[in-house]
Amino acid sequence: MIGTPRLLLVLSALVALAAGGCSSVAGTEEIVLVWSDEFDGPAGQSPDSANWTFDIGTDWGNAQLEYDTDRPENVSLDGLGRLAITAREESYQGRDYTSGRINTSGKYQRTRGRFEARIKLPVGQGIWPAFWLLGADFGTVGWPQCGEIDIMEYRGQLPSVASGALHGPGYSGGGALGGYYTLPGGANFNDDFHVFAVDWDSNSITWSIDDQAYMTIGPSDIPQGTDWVFDHDFFIVLNVAVGGNYVGPPDQTTVFPQTMLVDYVRVYGTTS
Repeated sequence: MIGTPRLLLVLSALVALAAGGCSSVAGTEEIVLVWSDEFDGPAGQSPDSANWTFDIGTDWGNAQLEYDTDRPENVSLDGLGRLAITAREESYQGRDYTSGRINTSGKYQRTRGRFEARIKLPVGQGIWPAFWLLGADFGTVGWPQCGEIDIMEYRGQLPSVASGALHGPGYSGGGALGGYYTLPGGANFNDDFHVFAVDWDSNSITWSIDDQAYMTIGPSDIPQGTDWVFDHDFFIVLNVAVGGNYVGPPDQTTVFPQTMLVDYVRVYGTTS
């Protein structure tokens, strides 16, 4: 189930990159950093518009309760090299909550590679952060035909558990293919930063947290008679939802504001 050999190959490449060079493993293609955002800049500044677009509005088809804005109160750099996406309890545009959702559509999209982000997650009933990829042909073929790769989803009421999933035609929504990862030792995802990643090649997609692979899905794993739609460009999405089908609404135990801190987003791929 777990694609450890491929993951270790990518990790060996990342070690070489960290040492100041490219990876060149005998018999393999060169793996390099091809895109990143380190979120450097002054506190209160919006994320780089060369990389990110704001999704402004509400619901997005998941019964979410927040209104996503482009205000720095909801999405901005924190001045410490991190992006802060903050959910707030406030009346705005007819909603009781605000938050943020940004994406790289039309600015950066790619087929295959390693997509990773180092993130510290929020906590609380009804808080739903995510780091995911959406097919770049979404505007023409719609969802789920475009495909969706959830690198990280998380229910704020279950702070030690994160998940990954794959959505496509015939295996979407409640029928998506996915799995869960529980932090060892009783740790919670809101206590510290963790690295969430997928390694996506022509044969399969492998999910990992802190370099621990926990799930691999390939064309042979999707329902019979359905299509594998993960052979074209996808763009990156970061967001924090409030409420929705996946988590349910906040309750009296939920403390606001709640912030997802993103240290970086990086993409690695081959030079060919």
